[in-house]
Amino acid sequence: MRTRYELNDGWKFSDFFDEAMTAPDFDDQAMKTVRLPHTVRETPFDYFDESIYQMVSCYRKRFTVPEEWKGKKVVLTFEGAAHEATVYWNGEAVTTHSCGYTSFTVDLTDRLNYGEDAVIAVRLDSRESLNIPPFGFVIDYMTYGGLYRGVSIEVSDRTRLADVFLRTEGTPVAPRLVTEIETENPDGRNVFVRQLLLETSSGESPEEAEGSVLTPRLLGTFYPDAIKRAGNAKAEFRCDVSHIRLWDVDRPDLYMIRTELLDAASLEVVDRVDIRYGFRFAEFRTDGFYLNDKKLRIVGLDRHQSYPYVGYAMPASAQETDAAILKNELGLNAVRTSHYPNAHSFIGACDRLGLLVFTEIPGWQHIGDDAWKAQAVRNVEEMVREYRNHPSIILWGVRINESQDDDALYAKTNETAHRLDPSRQTGGVRFLKKSHLLEDVYTYNDFVHNGTNAGCEPKKNVTSDVSKPYLITEYNGHMFPTKTFDDEEHRRDHLLRHARVLNDVAGEEDIAGSFGWVFADYNTHRDFGSGDRICYHGVLDMFRNAKPAASVYAVRGKENVLEVSSSMDIGEHPASNRGVVWIVTNADSVRMYKNDRLLKEYFPKDSPYKNLAHGPIAVDDLVGDALIEGEHFKPAQAAAVKDLMNYSALYGWDKLPPKIMAKAAKCMALYHMTMADAVRLYNKYVGDWGGSATVYRFDAVKDGKVVKTVRKCPFTKVFLEVRPDRTDLVERETYDVASLRIRAVDENGNLLPYFNEPVSVIPE
Repeated sequence: MRTRYELNDGWKFSDFFDEAMTAPDFDDQAMKTVRLPHTVRETPFDYFDESIYQMVSCYRKRFTVPEEWKGKKVVLTFEGAAHEATVYWNGEAVTTHSCGYTSFTVDLTDRLNYGEDAVIAVRLDSRESLNIPPFGFVIDYMTYGGLYRGVSIEVSDRTRLADVFLRTEGTPVAPRLVTEIETENPDGRNVFVRQLLLETSSGESPEEAEGSVLTPRLLGTFYPDAIKRAGNAKAEFRCDVSHIRLWDVDRPDLYMIRTELLDAASLEVVDRVDIRYGFRFAEFRTDGFYLNDKKLRIVGLDRHQSYPYVGYAMPASAQETDAAILKNELGLNAVRTSHYPNAHSFIGACDRLGLLVFTEIPGWQHIGDDAWKAQAVRNVEEMVREYRNHPSIILWGVRINESQDDDALYAKTNETAHRLDPSRQTGGVRFLKKSHLLEDVYTYNDFVHNGTNAGCEPKKNVTSDVSKPYLITEYNGHMFPTKTFDDEEHRRDHLLRHARVLNDVAGEEDIAGSFGWVFADYNTHRDFGSGDRICYHGVLDMFRNAKPAASVYAVRGKENVLEVSSSMDIGEHPASNRGVVWIVTNADSVRMYKNDRLLKEYFPKDSPYKNLAHGPIAVDDLVGDALIEGEHFKPAQAAAVKDLMNYSALYGWDKLPPKIMAKAAKCMALYHMTMADAVRLYNKYVGDWGGSATVYRFDAVKDGKVVKTVRKCPFTKVFLEVRPDRTDLVERETYDVASLRIRAVDENGNLLPYFNEPVSVIPE
């Protein structure tokens, strides 16, 4: 039976490399002791460049090889080493791996001195001058460096299951499990395969399930001749499965599929591999995406795996928190891991949460020389082999993001993906219209929207083959960078741009869906961003605090959402004109009050975004019945004056359209009103000039009950709102972290976007 040992503690680190550091007897006391995941250099929040982490560094780990490992297969695994790692075992270079985003292994079986100390050393090159993807030209994201994912050793019998790949065939009504195995059997033992399905409450492993495992169901027993012969072999077998629930975005049911290798004579279990697996049918078709034969519109965001200060080096809990934000807070059904594979802890959380994943090979626009291209093909192979058992992954990205056509290269990448995984389709993110299409899905970055035009282009205008599926993989982003401290109009327009794209994509029946750029802000190179080395493209900031645009997605979730685009402070706006105020909610209606007087009740049908179930709704009445109640106007006069005042409140007094001018003339002719009257009434009922403080209240109503309230009035106090993603830290494979999202808010919970005082945290 196999056992896994985590090697994430007690590493020594140096920010420079010397060959002497690889020797077993090197005195490493002066090196810094670190835990993995680790970054080669902690960075400032902003105003730094990539030179800070570009170095050749060294990691060392000393441990004792147990005697009980004698006669076993021993494999060392690095989950992520950015970006080119040469591994030394007791001073001898044993492998070099040239991709910072996929894992790699080292077979130590014949290199062990049992009962003695051993030293692992790693020469790690994080320079961006490497001739490997994504390097070679400028890149719109920082690439960092370090052993930023875990390291482990797995010990098993020498006769073992070297690889197990599961996929589903058949139909949603009659699914069939297909298993491909690779075995190592150096002694030619007479072995066979047994496969079991273990159902647990949430798809955890039997060891983690704490008694919730139900009775294992035997799927089948298989006796492939190939695996009985000495050496390495491959085999494939199928079995029908019944009474299982399909994995879906709304109910992501997972099962544990246990594949065992047994000795035919003793019936002893020689090796065992447990895989969390979801049975599902995912297919991009001409008219869209189908999950389990049901059409599903993909609504997602792109994600960078970076964090402030530590770059890529965050443990599983932080990765899982990001997935939970995407699914539970933003209500998304998909994520694209741009522009490289993300950690298994993140993808595993997507499996458990029901979040579809489009993952792709490393790269950004540049295609290098033949050696560079060969590495890109290897990256496809490593990505597919490593991640293909994750049910959440629905599409392989096999082109370099936004690169030019290269038919020879992309013929190889497509062939590699299809050969290693015939169950999934391929895509290749491009900014080119009508480009060569070797992939199964035309995946395109559509940045056509500028705030006033259509949110997306029709499929026929973009793809070179309208019979093939079409998916939008980026929109907005650099077209409208938005900071949490930008002025109110800017933040409002950011919200509306995301709503417009979502609305227009939803109106195109043959577009499978879209991924918005981007989930959260990120550090970048000097050629991009806002001069401070930050790309403010996210609907969240770098600390995962939401900008107003996040609400456009969050209405899809289960939480009650009520976002009002304005602080209602007139001094925030040019000429003290608030402009159009927008409400975003997933409630049945929103009642708007001014000083406890109802102005109007708004409903989803009032939104101009007709393709969205809960599109933004424009506030078009700041007067209500006030003129009848406060000025004793007759209904006709009140209606005319109200229309004049509301139009002026939204669009200003300049260039009034003929329809509004006619109403103004009517008020002057019939009711003998003057401009002085207009100014007085506007200031009293709309402008909020010179009077006592005004309180606007918005009540979100669902099923006849108020479920959320937003109050807008001048603040009197500042509070720090602190939202921890957990209160207990639990060490698993490595150290744990807690995310504390901190915002400055007023007494009503409204964000104070211009409050920029430092926050000090003093540990007890």
